[in-house]
Amino acid sequence: MIRNDVFKTLIPVISEHLVVCNIGAPSQELHALDDRASNFYMLGTMGLSSSIGLGLAAAQDKPVLAIDGDGSVLTNLGTLATIGNNPQGNFTLLIIDNGSYGSTGDQPTYAGMKTDLAAVAKACGAETVLTVSAEDTAEAVKAAIASEEMTIIVSKCKSGNVAVPVIKTNPIVIRERFMEEVRR
Repeated sequence: MIRNDVFKTLIPVISEHLVVCNIGAPSQELHALDDRASNFYMLGTMGLSSSIGLGLAAAQDKPVLAIDGDGSVLTNLGTLATIGNNPQGNFTLLIIDNGSYGSTGDQPTYAGMKTDLAAVAKACGAETVLTVSAEDTAEAVKAAIASEEMTIIVSKCKSGNVAVPVIKTNPIVIRERFMEEVRR
């Protein structure tokens, strides 16, 4: 399974929750599959999906799922220390680990080599960290949200993108409709 296949299995699980989705191809794929006001698409800030998701979880009580990529987490590795030291029971971080920078041409990441992001997250203080196959991701996310315990899930999938259009919705509109969902 590639990331887009993982997203297809996730949609029934995440459609009722606040989702902050990683920049580039991940946001474009999720948008093409299931555009919702409760999805916040990152359109220009690599590595910050997990940080924004944690802040959103700290600011309100609804479950928050941040979807990040291995390349983005490696770009902002300090986010794992911040998450590990500031656990929020309503926060789940899903790291789609395809071992590549999928949005820029599938160049390999260190997570596809020797770096184990689950081990890094544990070393940063995160208590509930899982590594799952792509096929088991949706069930792991469902269980994490139900647990009301901060969870980091590293989903191992194959590298690859699908051809989807860029998001043409104005970023201000994306922000405003998402903020309205947060307030509801």
